Amino acid sequence: MSERGRPRIGLSTSSVYPESTAHAFTYAASVGYEAVEVMVGIDALSQQVDAVRQLSEHHGLPISAIHAPCLLFTQRVWGVEPWGKLERSAAMAKEVGAEVVVVHPPFRWQREYARDFVNGIAALEESSGVAFAVENMYPWRASRRRMEMYLPGWDPSDEPYANTTIDLSHAAIAQSDPVAMAERLGPRLRHIHLTDGTDSAKDEHLVPGRGDMGADVFLRHLAATGFTGEVVLEINTRRCTTREEREADLRESLEFAIEHLTAVPAVEGDGR
Repeated sequence: MSERGRPRIGLSTSSVYPESTAHAFTYAASVGYEAVEVMVGIDALSQQVDAVRQLSEHHGLPISAIHAPCLLFTQRVWGVEPWGKLERSAAMAKEVGAEVVVVHPPFRWQREYARDFVNGIAALEESSGVAFAVENMYPWRASRRRMEMYLPGWDPSDEPYANTTIDLSHAAIAQSDPVAMAERLGPRLRHIHLTDGTDSAKDEHLVPGRGDMGADVFLRHLAATGFTGEVVLEINTRRCTTREEREADLRESLEFAIEHLTAVPAVEGDGR
């Protein structure tokens, strides 16, 4: 919880792609974000502990989380052995002062990795002292078919993870109510990827408020229930053609988050 009486609001470095990790820190400082989540990806700088720490110190922005390289296009970042990637992510988190590593559940074809994923995550948390916040994913949708592509499953509330992440764009694809998921998770909800989505099979990562997921209602729910984890803006700005357009989307997103995380809930019977 920040000094402002609400959760700290950070910016994911993925929100400025295809610009670099270094650019993400510059945007975050310029717009007024309070922290940065580093997506370890194909940008070589994002893989270097010293470089990430220097960016944090230069801009005066703490690092709220490390996102492990577990996306399809980062399958070969830090090698191909998944547990080794998570161990390296935890080591980076400790070096840069982050308490959380965000991780996706295994893909179906990673059967050996998936076989003991739940217990393995618990063991990593115990050995590293870092929280591994397992993120909600979604069935892949093609036409009217839904294909289950994650093991042990896409919904972290179905498993006994100690720490979890809710991503609103992923919830949109899964046609899952994020408030209901938050209620199921209770105190195990540690991390938020604030974004938005529509009833689409695509992972849209819209500016919050531009989709159908009730991002405002979700943030008000977090505020009303005393959520003390991290809220991190993770949107897609690839269609922005100028720095000004990208910065405007980031600023709109931050203002949206502040407005709804600090909203005073109406008291029953007060007429509002």
